[in-house]
Amino acid sequence: MAAVASVIAAMLFSSSASAAGTGAIHPGVMTHTNGAQCTANFIFRNGADTYIGQAAHCAGTGASTDTNGCTAASLPLGTPVTVDGASKPGTLVYSSWLTMQAVHETDPNACAYNDIGLVKLDPADVANVDPSVPFFGGPTGVASSTQGAGARVSSYGNSELRGGLSPLSPKFGIVVQDSGGGWSHNVYTLTPGIPGDSGSAFLDSSGKALGVLSTLEFAPLVGSNNVSDLSHMIAYAQSHGLGGLQLVTGGPFSSIL
Repeated sequence: MAAVASVIAAMLFSSSASAAGTGAIHPGVMTHTNGAQCTANFIFRNGADTYIGQAAHCAGTGASTDTNGCTAASLPLGTPVTVDGASKPGTLVYSSWLTMQAVHETDPNACAYNDIGLVKLDPADVANVDPSVPFFGGPTGVASSTQGAGARVSSYGNSELRGGLSPLSPKFGIVVQDSGGGWSHNVYTLTPGIPGDSGSAFLDSSGKALGVLSTLEFAPLVGSNNVSDLSHMIAYAQSHGLGGLQLVTGGPFSSIL
């Protein structure tokens, strides 16, 4: 753990901040689903529709330990979601959990780690969307599911528990291991994710969209975060009703190397 912390600290002090953009609706804003606060990850499009992503479990109705998306209860599609910066509530139009349950998914890795929900933004708000991740910029594309131990990552959490202290939102970390057949990455960050950071975006060292903060690991990698792999989740959504789903890229990425 001490070695991991020293590497992350070095990354922090060698990094420089970047201006990501000016649109009020962007990765990192808070979303509120039936009272549950989460952090939005990326911007997506499918045809004429524009979505902002959050974790599927942000619409979950069970206990916090209910993390198997193939069995966990969820609010239905059509549920309104309040998105900071938007003039009108968005609408939950895709949930990986509900989709897996509908198709009777049996892959245990998908059930454990496929954790994304898509919130359709009202057309009146689309012009105010900025796809760039605050502080870092990007995403520059979709990252490979194979990262390897020691790969460097960055993230931006926006838990309301921070009381608006934005300097605590940027995070720097490293991948401990890829797991779940490429569906997940175990990541340590200098400041761990806390409740309310759920769903937040993770970028690889070149600014590509790696994944979504899903769960906090208690064993065996205590204090690490499980980051659900975005390439797997996009492919799954494309195969189950959203064939044209695409990540929207953001502005220039400020490298953490």
